[in-house]
Amino acid sequence: MIDLSQARWRKSSRSGQSNGACVEIAANLPGVVAVRDSKAPLAGAHVVSRGAFAAFLDDVKAGRYDW
Repeated sequence: MIDLSQARWRKSSRSGQSNGACVEIAANLPGVVAVRDSKAPLAGAHVVSRGAFAAFLDDVKAGRYDW
């Protein structure tokens, strides 16, 4: 289990302001990036490798998840 007690969370600049749909990430942890829902911060976080998160961001930028 990864210790998230030292995580520095920041809200995504793309998170919606009106509907409360906010994503937070912590990128200060060694080797991993943690992602959580800001509306439920105690519900846990998804923790992925930096490489996996970078690949996800590349896919987002390429529009692979656009509907």
